[in-house]
Amino acid sequence: MDKNTEENLQRTRRRLLQAAGWGSIGALLPALGCGGGSTDGDGVSFAMGRSARTPTTTTSATTLPSTGLSGRVVVVGGGMAGAAAAKYLRLWGGSGVSVTLVERSASYTSNIMSNLVLTGQRTIGSLQYKYDSLVSRYGINRVQGDVVAIDPLARKVTLASGGALAYDRLVLAPGVEFIYEQGVGIPGLESAAAQARVPHAWQAGAQTTALRSQITAMPRGGVFVLTIPAKPYRCPPGPYERACLVADWLKKNRAGSKVVILDANPGITAEVHTFTDAFMNVHAGVTEYHANVTLNGIDTSTMTVDSSVGRIRANVINAIPPHRAGRVVTAAGLADQGGRWASVDQLSYESKVAAGIHVIGDSAGTAQPKAGHIGNQLGKVCADAILRAFGGLSPDPAPVTNSACYSPITMETASWLTAVFAYDPDTQAMAAVADSFREAAARDGGNFSNMGKWFNALMSETFS
Repeated sequence: MDKNTEENLQRTRRRLLQAAGWGSIGALLPALGCGGGSTDGDGVSFAMGRSARTPTTTTSATTLPSTGLSGRVVVVGGGMAGAAAAKYLRLWGGSGVSVTLVERSASYTSNIMSNLVLTGQRTIGSLQYKYDSLVSRYGINRVQGDVVAIDPLARKVTLASGGALAYDRLVLAPGVEFIYEQGVGIPGLESAAAQARVPHAWQAGAQTTALRSQITAMPRGGVFVLTIPAKPYRCPPGPYERACLVADWLKKNRAGSKVVILDANPGITAEVHTFTDAFMNVHAGVTEYHANVTLNGIDTSTMTVDSSVGRIRANVINAIPPHRAGRVVTAAGLADQGGRWASVDQLSYESKVAAGIHVIGDSAGTAQPKAGHIGNQLGKVCADAILRAFGGLSPDPAPVTNSACYSPITMETASWLTAVFAYDPDTQAMAAVADSFREAAARDGGNFSNMGKWFNALMSETFS
């Protein structure tokens, strides 16, 4: 790679990463001062343009740059991290970089906003995103299927269909797997029947609609119990957000009901001010929050939760089990952090166990939250590092990522949270930037409206 190509690649990556990471949230949160009309000195706005804030159905092919780079990349997993990685490998790497995306599902169902399905404000269908644009616009090869084996020495993956794909670099972005086995998961939920009776609904889809049906079947004066696993888990504010939305729906539709939150953590793990106010004031008399809770077991025949704060009979139990890296990561022996998460070089997200394999998104063992917005960011950082490697270069030595989300507190109001992470060369890890964790001073309807715009921008930027 010559010097001009390197500079162009770096500039393109910087602009797009800033636009997608900072601009979409920053433009909606002007108090943070990281969006709006600022530019990078070349007249390029960090904030996303109007077209990027509205989901697009454009399928016309994008003209890919001629970078002189070449290589074969297989991306396993088509969620927020995998889709972003696949897209930007082609968009930045150009026509010489072959990208194959392997995903078992025909479309991606967003976990973001899925709590609104429980209140009837969204449908699962409204959260589904196909891969057509990634194929037609960027020339990504799409394989619907499962990877059942990885050969890191021969650099190939074997598919459940019997076929094989060769790679120069492999990107694993399988999300998480929920832990149910005896002695590790929640006692009483080992069987498929028990799991159907007590859904986690923490992977948007059939369980989400099943939990919605259970909630709407509750009587007046009913009890909804939500259990939260010890962190790290997917989407730190998500369980508290869910408790708030269910509480608000019950207030409006099932008078006298209550929501009991059993949290394994020492306290609320995200947006502490916002959710403390929500439980103590906004939903006072409906929500009952307990921290440091140990679950002894759940009896699905009597719908009873046995915990360190007592036995609780419930009409609906929503038990979120502990997580670990997706099965393709653990089966390959890459989950070296207690058998749960994969250690990675946090400049490139290359596995510390197997060369040439990168692990991104929720499966990666970093201090960054396991959430959709950060997954999108990691996809880009990883894509940039792989392209640099194809050009004989080292990874960017100072990557910065932004985690941002909105949290509905009632069915009409929301809060927000944002944080910045930067690479610390002393610890060789991504670390939170001092004073970058911020949350909204108060919930309001404007935030609820902006939540929809932020979501549309993020999903369009990832899948269009």
